[in-house]
Amino acid sequence: MTAIAFSSEHQVLGGFEISDMVKNLNPNDMPLWPALFITIACGAISGFHATQSPLMARCMENEKNGRFVFYGAMIGEGIIALIWCTVALSFFGSLEALSEAVKNGGPGNVVYGASFGLLGVFGGVIAFLGVVILPITSGDTAFRSSRLILAEYFNMEQKTLRNRLLMAVPLFVIGAVLTQVDFGIIWRYFGFANQATAVMMLWTATAYLMRHNKLHWICTVPALFMTTVCISFILNSSTLGFGLPMQISTIAGVLASLGALAYVAKVSKGKGETDLADEEKPQGVTKTA
Repeated sequence: MTAIAFSSEHQVLGGFEISDMVKNLNPNDMPLWPALFITIACGAISGFHATQSPLMARCMENEKNGRFVFYGAMIGEGIIALIWCTVALSFFGSLEALSEAVKNGGPGNVVYGASFGLLGVFGGVIAFLGVVILPITSGDTAFRSSRLILAEYFNMEQKTLRNRLLMAVPLFVIGAVLTQVDFGIIWRYFGFANQATAVMMLWTATAYLMRHNKLHWICTVPALFMTTVCISFILNSSTLGFGLPMQISTIAGVLASLGALAYVAKVSKGKGETDLADEEKPQGVTKTA
């Protein structure tokens, strides 16, 4: 869709040439596999989104809205990711020009130039604000989720302002310290953690669907792929992981994926709802043999 919009033949946003998308454009010639699937950490698949399920569920009036809200949000973010990917490939004309724009002003300069260059002042302001607001809201939910997780772990209620600050202030300090670290390194850590969280969520969903005799492959296939990606990346990466050769890392990733599938299939043999604990059963209900 975005390729058609930018093609000169259709004249929707003509005059742009999309770079060769099957060529490795990394200036350091770093391998596409598996780093590409770690770098694109939110637009394609995101474990961070799964952690926000309890917060988003509180905002829904009816459980029936769940599919539209959760699935729709990921589809929407995927479209946004495709649009910005296309802009990066086409707006600046060449990899050298894009690299120069990043060098002179960072990613913000790329967003600013593309937004105002394509949409003018009014549209550029709206697009730029959208790009700014998204990270702000993500940071807000990340800090809030971290605070609630720690509060639950330390058994500290969060109704009073004092207890909220006791949890929040140390997290803000850690966040401020992390801003001094090179963003490229932070993003690699975030990307791996994000995708590893997605792997756990995908296997959890796979186990649930298997147990209830549902079409589980919609989760099983992505779980297999992303498990291979994460294991291969952490084994191969010399910065974050063990620095093993790519071939060995990939084989280990495939074996780990198959092992995870075998384990999930084994523990999901039971059918139907899991029995409630005796103390959670309604009165008058007895556990059958």
